[in-house]
Amino acid sequence: MKIFTILFVFIFSIQFAFAQFDANYDESKVPKFDVPDVLKTFKGKKVSNSKQWEKKGRPELLQFFTQNVYGEVPGELKISSFEVVEESNNAVNGKAKRKQIDITFQKDDLTLDFTILMYLPKNVDKAPLFVGYNFFGNHTITEDVNVIISDSWARDNASFGIINNQLTEQSRGVRTNRWAIEKIIDAGFGLATIYYCEVDPDTDDFSNGIHPFFYEENQQQPASQEWGSIAAWTWGLSRSMDYFEQDSNVDESKVIVFGHSRLGKTSLWAGATDKRFAAVISNNSGCGGAALSKRRFGETVWRINNNFPHWFCKNFKMYSKNEGALPVDQHQLISLIAPRPVYVASAVEDRWSDPRGEFLSAFYASPVYKLYGKDGIQSNEMPELDQPIQNTVAYHIREGKHDVTDYDWEQYLKWAKEQLK
Repeated sequence: MKIFTILFVFIFSIQFAFAQFDANYDESKVPKFDVPDVLKTFKGKKVSNSKQWEKKGRPELLQFFTQNVYGEVPGELKISSFEVVEESNNAVNGKAKRKQIDITFQKDDLTLDFTILMYLPKNVDKAPLFVGYNFFGNHTITEDVNVIISDSWARDNASFGIINNQLTEQSRGVRTNRWAIEKIIDAGFGLATIYYCEVDPDTDDFSNGIHPFFYEENQQQPASQEWGSIAAWTWGLSRSMDYFEQDSNVDESKVIVFGHSRLGKTSLWAGATDKRFAAVISNNSGCGGAALSKRRFGETVWRINNNFPHWFCKNFKMYSKNEGALPVDQHQLISLIAPRPVYVASAVEDRWSDPRGEFLSAFYASPVYKLYGKDGIQSNEMPELDQPIQNTVAYHIREGKHDVTDYDWEQYLKWAKEQLK
């Protein structure tokens, strides 16, 4: 069985490498396409003010993305219980409180738990908060030996000491470079993070995670319009928000949802579907996130549906190699967040995520923000490297590759302070 698992991972890695190699990175080969007018309804009627947007424009876009891209959640499930399983007043060099909270869901004979790791500044009574998923367990974002190691499924990564799909002590702190915890605390913000596979394992298998809680008799996978994994992870973020509303140490009116890569796609969908999130950050989210689908640059709808068939709802596969038939594009996803602040960030070497497509989405979403008197992206000319645009709709492109860096966090913190005043 182990040999077959290794062989599968090897074949998948080769296929993914070739997919990236064959991708289009030539602007001259981007097909001509029309960008859907964010201020026109599907019937071609003009949206002229925020009231019309809320009544006509936003609802039909939200419905389309729900039923044809990310998938609808087929029911409701509230937190059954939560428990603070560990806490300390002497974390992050004595600057922060640490809390680890188990969130439990029960339905019939099914139980699901995920753990929120929180660091909160000691000198703030009700702290504004960044919340975001991590890829390899809460213990990987810090060298703090008190952070609990998850026993949930994990993708094998020999360099992190993850074998047989189990997280280990060897992986503690391997992703500290992506989480500027001390800078966040020093800026007066808290940080909450969750291991995303505790909510839904990142595999093409709908027999585990949260999906089975909503199955009807004999159902084994979501229906064509029902949720894929991105929507499941989004559901988990909303449930974490349910908890934050009950935590007296958190300012629930100032919770910013953050995500990188596939989890940046998730943060955008969370911001679109749950208005309780005060602001949204998309870091290198690419196809199915901030990047325009119709550009066919880097990763495309076909490639993402083939490589990760469980991320989106089945209906989205209708647009594989058929992006021109999409009546929407990702700038309209960003527009669903308005008037709340949104930050889209790219990296110049991350061509797979299509930095220009990410920028253009922020630009084309900006007219909706203007309806609310908010400043967006004023020009379709991308800014220079490391020259951020920090309006209500914000954007930067930095040096480097697909990653989260201290530079990114420095921009997010500066922007968040201004936007959440």
